[in-house]
Parts: sequence; C-alpha cells; structure tokens
Amino acid sequence: MTELGNRLKEVRKEKGISLDDLQEMTKIQKRYLKNIEEGKYDSMPGKFYVRAFIKQYAEAVGLQPEELFEEFKNEIPSIEHEEFPEQITRVQTRKTAAPDTVKLMNVLPRIIVVVVIIGILFLLWFIVSSFAGNNSKEKLSSGNSGNVSVQQGDVKSSDKATSENTTGTKNTAKSTKTISTETKKNANQQTGQKLKAISSSGYTSTYKLSGTGQFKLELKAKGGQSWIQVKNSDGSTNFQKLLNDGDSQNADLTKQKQVTITIGNTVNTEVYINGKKLKYDIPASKEVRQVIVIQFHATQTE
Repeated sequence: MTELGNRLKEVRKEKGISLDDLQEMTKIQKRYLKNIEEGKYDSMPGKFYVRAFIKQYAEAVGLQPEELFEEFKNEIPSIEHEEFPEQITRVQTRKTAAPDTVKLMNVLPRIIVVVVIIGILFLLWFIVSSFAGNNSKEKLSSGNSGNVSVQQGDVKSSDKATSENTTGTKNTAKSTKTISTETKKNANQQTGQKLKAISSSGYTSTYKLSGTGQFKLELKAKGGQSWIQVKNSDGSTNFQKLLNDGDSQNADLTKQKQVTITIGNTVNTEVYINGKKLKYDIPASKEVRQVIVIQFHATQTE
C-alpha cells in the first residue's frame, strides 16, 4: 500500500464513508477504488484514468486534488508520454501536405451550386414579374365601380382590425393584472418564511420550515462534484444523483411533511429553500458528509 493510498483511506474512514458509498458518489467501480488505496495502478485501464479516478476520490472525501498530485507526484503515474500528441501531429502533417489543387476541387462544387441557385431565383423573379404586370393591366380596365368596391372592402377591413386591436389590448391588460396578482401572492407567502435549526447530532441536523405554504428545494454544485439523495416523508427516494460542478437539481416538496437530504460533499453543495440559501448548522469543514432533515409546517393560504 502506498502513502497516497493510506492518506485517502484514512480520510475516507474519518468521514464515515464506506467503499460502497464512495462508489455511489463517484460512479467509479469499487475494485478500482480499492486498487487506488492499495497502489495497484497496473490493474487500472490506463494512466489517464488513474489520475482521473484519484482526482474524483479526493474531491468526494473533501481533499484538494492539486495538493495531492504535488505531494505524491513520485507515486502517481505521469501522462506526459502518452501517444495522443504523436497522433495529433501526424494528422496535422497530413493536412498541411495537402496540395492546393485538392482545395480547389473541394470548393468548385459549391461554386456550381451557388450559380445554379442564382439562375433559378432569376427565372422565378422573371415569371412573377410578368404575371404581376398582366394582373395590373386587367385591374386598370375593370372601371371605377371596381375601385369603389375595393375601397369599401378596405374600410371594413380597417374597422375589423381596429376592433381586434382593442380586444387584444383588453386581454393583455387582464393577463398583466393576473400575473401581478400571482406575483404579489407568492411574495406574501415568502415574507413570513422561517427556516430554523432545532437540533444537530454527529453529522445529522434537523430544521423546521414554517410561515409559508410552499416547499421548493434547489441543490447546486459549486467548486466540484457532490453526490445527493432526497427522501420523502414515507421513506421513498424522490431522487438521487451525482452533481458535477455547475449542475443544479430542483424539486417541489410542498406535499411532504418531512424530507431527508443526504449530501456527500457539503463543501461543494449549496442548498436553497424557496430561493433562500440554507446555512449549515454543522460547518461543512467539520463534517463533509451530512444528513439534513427538514420538517415542513405548511401555512394555509387563501
């Protein structure tokens, strides 16, 4: 077993995280996680995956991967001599060596297509122009009575358009009033919202949510990955997933009386209740993996 493996394993056990939990958090097979702890890098898929797996392992248990790579750089395989750069160089060389005649042959079909399209458009324009000219001559020879009929039709159309615009304005004003009422109602619901920590023990803390008629949860990952799980009042799983840096997950829990949230990495996870950020009662630096229980006491609204 290597010194790096010992360090990762000790921190994992201090946080109370089993290999099965870590597998669920990182989506890395348990045997690879065990190989990292024992320093058996030869059984891994490749050097690139060794470094990637170590990075995910470190982030999941709350360590800084860059510091580990610098401290144990003699133990971690290097990927400076992988074959990828050589392959890229060969491809670039072939592209550079291509003659100018090949470029011309690639462009020539496009030029031909453009010329054909221009010709078709010109032909269509000529046909439409000729047809429009004939229609104009027939209208001029139809007499004054036709003009009067057209004018009457225009007046009716104008009146109809004015009526439609008036109706549309009334409907828009009504919709705006409805939206304003709903927005004011939601604001009133959140004004008296209270989220208070009532107890904490070990890595579990309990909160009471009151003064509101809604319970909307949002979880955001910032600065790294975080595994999360949300359970309903009856113990069923609402959702569970691994959030990457920048990802977020939303859930409407208004119908639940109590919700249990398990967070694998609180350092990189922000919790919002009805848009308001929750402050961890247990500092994230003290307990990276935490269980948060929220008791919802809904306020009835008209």
